[in-house]
Amino acid sequence: MRLTFATYNIHRCVGRDGRYDPDRIRDVIRELDADVIAVQEIDAPDRHGLELAHWLGEESKLQVIAGPTLLERKGHHGNAVFTRCQRGDIRLLDFSVPMYEPRGAIDLDLSCGGVTVQVIATHLGLRPWERRIQVERLLQRVGDNCVLMGDFNEWWLWGHPLREIKAIFGHSPALPTFPSFRPVLALDRIWIRPTGRVKSLAVHRTRLSAKASDHLPLKAVVEWDAEENADR
Repeated sequence: MRLTFATYNIHRCVGRDGRYDPDRIRDVIRELDADVIAVQEIDAPDRHGLELAHWLGEESKLQVIAGPTLLERKGHHGNAVFTRCQRGDIRLLDFSVPMYEPRGAIDLDLSCGGVTVQVIATHLGLRPWERRIQVERLLQRVGDNCVLMGDFNEWWLWGHPLREIKAIFGHSPALPTFPSFRPVLALDRIWIRPTGRVKSLAVHRTRLSAKASDHLPLKAVVEWDAEENADR
């Protein structure tokens, strides 16, 4: 059973040109053609009478799981997961550190073609000590069949948070996704547990994705054995 996962920081739908354009983000999501997409920095001004996350989901024909971290009058700001898989339990996690921007994760179970997978989608803080605390909390949630993905804001490849993640998930290539016009930092990451499931991992760089946000999406094709999964 092959599934495609992607993670994408959409920068509040503001592209490299400084223009707010949800249509471009929608089109990049369609380009990705993934079974599960973790999205960060999804703002929610009114859009055709629908909150932005739900509008993007309807336009892309994907189910939406919203994980707001900051509630405002105009809607939510935070994370979302788009999927064509069947949803199971959904757990919204708060990893916020006092005095700083609220942070969180969406921890959910998905069933796709006989395979049940735990997906954790997150966006960590900007400060090293903040990320260290958040990763410690996050790793307490990890199960046997797990996809961990999002914007980890970690540019030190030898930093403590990444070492802690690698101790559980093993190695995953650090592919630069930021800034989108000339990526040099691997801020967006995908890890799979158990190891050895990833068939391909690549940055999704197209003419559209290079303009739509300041991050490029990261995309992984993962293979599971449904019978082995059922025994777990």
